Amino acid sequence: MNSTTMDESLNVYGEPLQPCSTNPVTGFFRDGCCNTAKQDFGSHTVCVELTREFLEFSRESGNDLSSPQPQFGFPGLKPGDQWCLCAARWLEAYEADAAPRVHLTRTHQAALAIVPLEKLRRYAKDLN
Repeated sequence: MNSTTMDESLNVYGEPLQPCSTNPVTGFFRDGCCNTAKQDFGSHTVCVELTREFLEFSRESGNDLSSPQPQFGFPGLKPGDQWCLCAARWLEAYEADAAPRVHLTRTHQAALAIVPLEKLRRYAKDLN
């Protein structure tokens, strides 16, 4: 029996969470959305559009997202891919001027426990 209960699927505006990516399939639940649960210790809640700069930053920080890991069904990521990123990693990249752009309607409201909305808004890809 699965004891993982998904948090309510709401974005940073309190509206229904929009999908982040199904190619590659992202999210803690691998459902294409940045859904989360208490078992998601990394808070994979920030939907980003990856950049070369961020992927290099992440690799240099000990998390190589570019290299395929077939044993885990992970294709490796490239610039332009959308991905549910750990909120703390995004904040780390923000502080290092390496943060990728964010889709706010696709970012789970749980990210706000780690990253202030005003910081996310500065990198928002989907603001008018």
